[in-house]
Amino acid sequence: MHDFAEVVGDVRIADDVLVAPGAAIRADANVVFSLGAGTAIQDGVLIQALREGRVLGDDDKSYAVWIGANVCIAHKAIIQGPAYIGDQAFVGFRSTIFNARLGAGCIVMMHALVQDVEIPPGKVVPSGAVITQQDQADRLADAQPPDLAFVAELTTINQALRTGYGQAVMMSSQPSDAADQHDRAPLTSIAQDNGTKIMQPQRLTTDIVQQVRQLLNQGYKIGTEHADARRYRSNVWQTCSPIQSTREGDVLTALEACLEEHTGEYVRLFGIDPAVKQRIASTTIQRPDGKPVAVQTRAVPNAGHTSPTSSYSSGGNTPTSATGGDLSHHVRNWLSQGYRIGLEHADVRRYRSNVWQTCSPVQASSEHEAMAAVQACVSEHRGEYVRMFGIDPVAKRRVSPVTIQRPDGPVSLGNPGGSTTTPASSYAGNGAATAAPSGQLSSEAVQQVRGLLSQGLKIGTEHADARRFRSNVWQTCSPIEATRESEVLAALNACVQEHAGEYVRVFGIDPTAKKRLSPTIINRPGQAGNNGHSASDGSNGASTSGGSTYAAASPPANGSRHHGHQPLSEDVVQQVRQLVGQGYRISLEHADVRRYRSGAWQTGGMIEGQNPSAVLSALESGLASHAGEYVRLIGIDPHAKRRVLETTIQRP
Repeated sequence: MHDFAEVVGDVRIADDVLVAPGAAIRADANVVFSLGAGTAIQDGVLIQALREGRVLGDDDKSYAVWIGANVCIAHKAIIQGPAYIGDQAFVGFRSTIFNARLGAGCIVMMHALVQDVEIPPGKVVPSGAVITQQDQADRLADAQPPDLAFVAELTTINQALRTGYGQAVMMSSQPSDAADQHDRAPLTSIAQDNGTKIMQPQRLTTDIVQQVRQLLNQGYKIGTEHADARRYRSNVWQTCSPIQSTREGDVLTALEACLEEHTGEYVRLFGIDPAVKQRIASTTIQRPDGKPVAVQTRAVPNAGHTSPTSSYSSGGNTPTSATGGDLSHHVRNWLSQGYRIGLEHADVRRYRSNVWQTCSPVQASSEHEAMAAVQACVSEHRGEYVRMFGIDPVAKRRVSPVTIQRPDGPVSLGNPGGSTTTPASSYAGNGAATAAPSGQLSSEAVQQVRGLLSQGLKIGTEHADARRFRSNVWQTCSPIEATRESEVLAALNACVQEHAGEYVRVFGIDPTAKKRLSPTIINRPGQAGNNGHSASDGSNGASTSGGSTYAAASPPANGSRHHGHQPLSEDVVQQVRQLVGQGYRISLEHADVRRYRSGAWQTGGMIEGQNPSAVLSALESGLASHAGEYVRLIGIDPHAKRRVLETTIQRP
């Protein structure tokens, strides 16, 4: 272990392990890491973990990060737990592993992202790949002889590094006045040799690097601003030197230089959309007092598709969730569907008893005012549980409660896979995920399970036939003891197949509070289809045979749309244009008030056409045909045969 490496917390290191200079291994309280024998952690590697979420090590014990034997983690890679890396695996330069499992002998090449998936043993992830869906992981090719030869060469270099660092430590053991003049600070992940061999302190955290990487991958350029305390109070920012490069290494180096130049000031970064000349996702990354800044990666659209409702204010004052998801996205979806926003809070004692207290009512109808009210409630009740939900004013019920704060800080919103399905698609208590073919789990159900596991929850299942369902009498399926995603999904599939023709629901189990969370129906007696039919062919068992297909008519010559019907909102228009631009298909579903309460939607058929104007015209025709009913817009990925969006666009 090099003197310039940083190891903090309960990190269990086996024999013959190399921890090179600049490596930072940080195990927070109640978090355990394990590094197997013969493993090499090269220069600038960062290993840390979330407080929630664990993996099962080869010794059948729970760890936040498990790294097997003879693993090579190359320069400046990031391992963000929960993560499992099997024996003989290789993680390439600047690659990121987060909430994932790598089987034995896996090879992850350079600048890759592996998140929320399990990579089978012996597979290779190409350079620059982004693997965030399990079907992507399953399609990866096996490692070839050239790949194995490359890893073998790096293993030989590791032995030379170990020898060289050992000699350097022996030489530096002699007293030196020059050495005494410098503190041994942790190394930066992008530190450069400045000719004196003195490295700079770390300034860019993993979260900042992830935010920059996401913005660059989405086609944005990076901008920075700084302000002293006086200007910060007046919201007067000054621009740092422009960053013209789009290469990640150059951008991070420029950010380090900006932070160093403006030490003792506030510094923030933001994305710049070169197509619409607009900034997005402004994030403060430095404070004058030097305290660490909580930076959370935000989901952002591709450059050129930014809408006014999804962009962030340049002042950086728009309240956003401190979780992995975008809180404003949930609020925006609820408001666009006519729901109101509700908030509740509970201390630890009341939380165990499920006794919640209501925050001040949110009367706002605009996103900005609603977000300000949410932020006020969260700030007022720090150290408590806070949850948010939508309120349906017609059905007089709450929709999709989601916990946004715990006593120890913010929590995941349960949308880790980046699904664009609206929160209203799953209701608390008796909510239903989108229908899937009989005996198969829908993508929404998989995402729900993945979100629960990422929060450290266990999974439970129940089933009920139609008679018991009407009486709300559920029977428990076989307990699921596993915490690995693949094993949990296998057990859920087995439960669904065993109780085909019945209702089946899944829920999270909080092992600390001893209570269940987020029950969601994943199977109904009438769910359609033979295996192999797409879940997007219908919803909740509704037949598609009777549905009509709307032809995308050409818009009128004068540019006007259908008269006698309320025009589409700008949010819907932007959403449709984005879906069509990305190659997705559009369809409609409708339901009267009775069917809406039962979740029984009827298909309105597919909207044919590739021109956004024509699709919007056909969409308005569909709304006019079902005036006085609920209508929801469905986005369908024709290649993956799955839904990517469900959002209600008309109410009675």
